[in-house]
Amino acid sequence: MSMMQEFKEFASKGNVVDLAVGIIIGGAFGKIVSSLVGDVLMPPLGLLIGGVDFRDLSVTLKMAVLGAAPVQLRYGAFIQTVFDFLIIAFAVFLLIKGINALKRKKESAPAEPPKPSPEAVLLAEIRDLLRK
Repeated sequence: MSMMQEFKEFASKGNVVDLAVGIIIGGAFGKIVSSLVGDVLMPPLGLLIGGVDFRDLSVTLKMAVLGAAPVQLRYGAFIQTVFDFLIIAFAVFLLIKGINALKRKKESAPAEPPKPSPEAVLLAEIRDLLRK
């Protein structure tokens, strides 16, 4: 089997396609969550702590010298990223919780009892005839 043929088989498997779709949707979802955190949640939170924008929080380790940029420890950007992560993790938790609830409903639904095999039906008829 040629390498190209093996690659075609690998790429056409359902799991690879599902993974690709998940990555694309995950990237779009990440942008939505970043906007939710940065544009909706952080401004009121910053207002509550005195009008501070978290992205601007930093400590200057070395001042700018001769046109070189200052060296800063930007812990505000880190706080922003942590909030993004927590919201994404919570959204994924809710999604998994919903999927698990649907699975439990399917499992708890009574299953139809299996039909007896033709041999069992025939044996039951013979038994009934012998009783008579």
